[in-house]
Amino acid sequence: MAGVNLNEESARIMATNSDLVGSQMQSCKDEPFLAAIPLHKRILETAKKLGITDVPAEVVTFISHATQSRLRAVLEKVTVITQHRMESYKDDEWYEQATDVRSQLKFFEQLERLEKQRKDEQEREILLKAAKSRSRQEDPEQARLKQKAKEMQQQELAQMRQRDANLTALAAIGPRKKRRLDAPGLLSMGGEGVGLCGGSQGLGTASPRQYPRQKITRVNLRDFIFYMEQEREMSHSLLLYRALLK
Repeated sequence: MAGVNLNEESARIMATNSDLVGSQMQSCKDEPFLAAIPLHKRILETAKKLGITDVPAEVVTFISHATQSRLRAVLEKVTVITQHRMESYKDDEWYEQATDVRSQLKFFEQLERLEKQRKDEQEREILLKAAKSRSRQEDPEQARLKQKAKEMQQQELAQMRQRDANLTALAAIGPRKKRRLDAPGLLSMGGEGVGLCGGSQGLGTASPRQYPRQKITRVNLRDFIFYMEQEREMSHSLLLYRALLK
């Protein structure tokens, strides 16, 4: 209706861009995630068991990309699990602490430490009494207690000497002075504000600019175990049972 011949226009487009029609453009080289030669050998070993003798290179590339995609998905999920584990709700206005297990454990540890100290004091008194006894006829148990008391006194004397030596060394060194962060001679990060400069500039100061520290998410085995327990195909796998036994 507009006086345009569609067949003629289509023929012109095909003639002009004939080298681009049906081709796939990529901005970067398609590199496999895994090493191609060892992966190809492993695939051939598995394929021979199933009666397959030839595996083309496209299959190797496809499996490599599938492995990369799977690994990326696993790492993303495990990272989310780790971030949830590291979250702190103490600053939340709806957070109300019901129990403090850490304080309870510290209390029990303190009780055990006091009980051990009391038993050590009782044993020390028994050993000292045995060492001071002047009985002529000593039984083997009395001789053993005296020997143990002697060893205990020698150990206490060695500890006192070590403590005195440490105090003497600290007194000779003197109090440590912490170096200020803005003191001359410091090298700043990032290549800006270098403190030790040559030429006529002399000693510079550290740059006041501070670079943000990159936050590192540390994933442990417990996070992987939780991930495998949530996945349907891995919740009953042998890998999960092996991880639980570690």
